[in-house]
Amino acid sequence: MSSRDSRPPVVSVIGLKDSGKTSLAVELIAELGRRGHRVMAVKHGHHFRLDTPHTDSWRMRHEGGARRIVLAGPEEMAIVGDWPEVREPDLLEIVSRHLSDAGVVVAEGFKGERVPKIEVYRKAAHPGPLFGSGAVADRDYLAICTDDPTVEASVPLVDLNASDRAVQLADLVEAALFA
Repeated sequence: MSSRDSRPPVVSVIGLKDSGKTSLAVELIAELGRRGHRVMAVKHGHHFRLDTPHTDSWRMRHEGGARRIVLAGPEEMAIVGDWPEVREPDLLEIVSRHLSDAGVVVAEGFKGERVPKIEVYRKAAHPGPLFGSGAVADRDYLAICTDDPTVEASVPLVDLNASDRAVQLADLVEAALFA
């Protein structure tokens, strides 16, 4: 069986800056976890640093020159370092390498990847959704979570202000990824 065959299903929460992607991803992760799924997550970001100057792991990396450090303890772990290649791996590579024991992976960002997507769109914050703009492949969408009921889309619209939005989205994710 190839790593692609054994890779867990992935859904990505996408949207423009300050649309509420993280809040929605957290709610979706929690709801899928309540339903018994082993949920793991990947967040795409830019220019972040996890290693704190002058800690042991920081010294190993920055003074000693280690390319990658694994911080391991009885309750948690982290990997800090550089990518082994000259380029950042794509989302599915990251999932295959580091999250292969997940039941489902919820990603935040990665709008250019070919995985099922849920867009968060706030009418007051952005001129329009990514859906239909050509910026993202519309065929990959599962839903749009929005406060604008006038959005025209060929996928379900979930009310961003609904108290059960995570339940509705988890239903869509399970239908698409586990049917």
